Amino acid sequence: MSYDYVIDSHAWIEYFVGSDKGKSASKYIQEGDSATPTVVIAELSRKLLGEIHDGRETVEGRLSRLQFVTSSTTILDLTQELATEAGEIDVERKRKVRDWGLADSIVLATARHSSGKVVTGDKHFRDLGDEVIFLKS
Repeated sequence: MSYDYVIDSHAWIEYFVGSDKGKSASKYIQEGDSATPTVVIAELSRKLLGEIHDGRETVEGRLSRLQFVTSSTTILDLTQELATEAGEIDVERKRKVRDWGLADSIVLATARHSSGKVVTGDKHFRDLGDEVIFLKS
C-alpha cells in the first residue's frame, strides 16, 4: 500500500508542542494520506513518559496523544521485509550521518516501501532531498 507521507517522531513532537514546525506538520498529519510506523509510537510513548516524570504531561494526556496518532494516521507495522531493508539502510546511513539511529532507518524504509516522503525536522534526514519534507521554523 502507498502513502503520501510517513510521519516521523520529530514531526509528531513538534505537532504536540504546537511549534511553527508542528504547524507545518499539521497539514500532512490532518489533511494528507499519511502513515506512522510503529517504532514512532514507541519513541513517542517513551518521550511522553519522560514528560510525565518531569511534570509536563499527565497519564491521560499521554494516552490521548497516542490515541490521536492512531486515529489520525494509518499505523504501519514493522514487517520482516521492512526490517531487512531497514538493516541495509542503517549500515549505509551510519557511514554518512553521525548519530543515525535504527529507528530512523525503519522510518526511511517505511517511506521508501510505501512510496511516501518522510515528514520530519530531524537533521539526520536533511541530506535525503526529495525523499523528505523537512519542516522549518
